[in-house]
Amino acid sequence: MAAHKRQADRPTVLVANDDGIFSPGIKALGLAMATFADVVVSAPDVEQSAVGHGITIRRPLRFKHTAAAGFGEVPAHRVDGTPADCVVLGVHLTGLPDLVVSGINLGPNLGDDLTHSGTVAAAIEGMTLGVPAIAFSQQATPGGEYDFGRSAEYAARLAQQVLARGLPPRTLLNVNFPHGVPRGVRVTRVGEHRWEDAIVTRADPEGREYHWVAGTSRAADAHDEDTDYGAVQAGFISVTPVRIDLTARDLLAEVAGYVPGLS
Repeated sequence: MAAHKRQADRPTVLVANDDGIFSPGIKALGLAMATFADVVVSAPDVEQSAVGHGITIRRPLRFKHTAAAGFGEVPAHRVDGTPADCVVLGVHLTGLPDLVVSGINLGPNLGDDLTHSGTVAAAIEGMTLGVPAIAFSQQATPGGEYDFGRSAEYAARLAQQVLARGLPPRTLLNVNFPHGVPRGVRVTRVGEHRWEDAIVTRADPEGREYHWVAGTSRAADAHDEDTDYGAVQAGFISVTPVRIDLTARDLLAEVAGYVPGLS
């Protein structure tokens, strides 16, 4: 497949998500990026929330242009795979972009959510391919509604700053928007928000057991506006620099002191 023809005087942005190509959040984000950049959309054909950083390796993937997604002249492709698959195919089939953006997710991605979020995983995949990346998510109103206008406008402004300044290696930005009019912007750390899992067991019409994984949201630092969770709960946009370095460097010497040798 030939790469999308790009304009030499504009940056290139790959837009992905985990809610699927027909989500209003990705449409708002893609069209906002198109106001200043040459955009390609590569998104799942169905919702892929909470799939984490999975990559499909045991079956083929489809990459189909999808005019019905409503992006106008912006080329939009749907992939029958994970958010990370979408970034891999988007980069290799349409060309290396200057920036990868993911979202705008229906619901926030805060604290421990980052470890299973498909939205964040798409940004991680862009980062691992050497491309600056930003994940965007939005809190719903109490009635479960979303208005992406202000969020998409801010996303475009932040994306232009990242394009101009870059990001350090193995670093991405995780951005969460509150519902309503933001009170301001906070640069935050990843908080302690997590889900306390609960298993709901029921029986189907034939009497066989099945199980739902449910949970209750918990945040020990919920009122700390220096955290992503606390900032969003207080009505601020949260911008969190996230570095993907899994090595516990402070423990290297300690562990080396007790690890048994082969003899």
